[in-house]
Amino acid sequence: MPTDGLYSYIKSKTDELTEEWYKSLDKSQDGVYSTSDPRQIELLKDQNRAFHTLFTELFNPTKNGIHDEEFLKWIESIANDRAHQRTPFNNILSEFFRTQQQYMDLILSYAESVKQESISLKDVYRWNEIVVQGVNEVILEFSRQNKKQSDYQLNAQKQMIDELSSPIIQLAPKTALLPLVGEIDTHRAKVMFDHTLQHCSEQYIHTLFIDLSGVPVIDTMVAQQIFQLIKGLKLIGVQTSLSGLRPEIAQTAVQLGISFSDVTIHSTLAQALERKQLIF
Repeated sequence: MPTDGLYSYIKSKTDELTEEWYKSLDKSQDGVYSTSDPRQIELLKDQNRAFHTLFTELFNPTKNGIHDEEFLKWIESIANDRAHQRTPFNNILSEFFRTQQQYMDLILSYAESVKQESISLKDVYRWNEIVVQGVNEVILEFSRQNKKQSDYQLNAQKQMIDELSSPIIQLAPKTALLPLVGEIDTHRAKVMFDHTLQHCSEQYIHTLFIDLSGVPVIDTMVAQQIFQLIKGLKLIGVQTSLSGLRPEIAQTAVQLGISFSDVTIHSTLAQALERKQLIF
């Protein structure tokens, strides 16, 4: 069968395909392909050889296409590889398409190397179709894995930013400070609410200073969220002290009908800390 011969022919060329690919690689492009580190170059070649070892099996009659578990693991490993993550997505796709052309050239070379009567144009067309479909499926799966990894990193960064946006500083046993800086939108206010309650409960905080002097603007919804936080803290036994309360924030609170009766208020954080004898 012609396919059996092509399978053996391509399988014998895997190392050659890798060396040819790397030799013709545009090393001026951004990312992993421009590395001059010998160890990274060898790793890049190993990854490429592994691709060819797996991709060649598309021509093996006993295999079941691109969804082979080992191939899926290879795609996932490339999508999770830090060097490839720092490489522009279009550059990686370009290399997949260059590899596709390598296989088409290899098929043509094989067809020319055997007796003409044993290989038909229909065979060549069918083999090229296998290559194109295989590369398309690899690109599609790589795109899925790449997006999955990007979403994971984005969520991790977002979570870190959320935590940093409401940092709770331990001042003394059972005493902490929540300094708020910058604009507070509805999302940040909710994160602040959840994070602060959880932290104060876990760390057995008895007194929490909330300083608003670094907050330029607070709308009605956010103001309500802050005072809901104070209510929530009271329910778990945390005494709250507010400082840096701007006139416009106080005005918003009054308009909302929010009571300050259960909240200790100081004009500055220094004054609040001094009253609690945390600074002298």
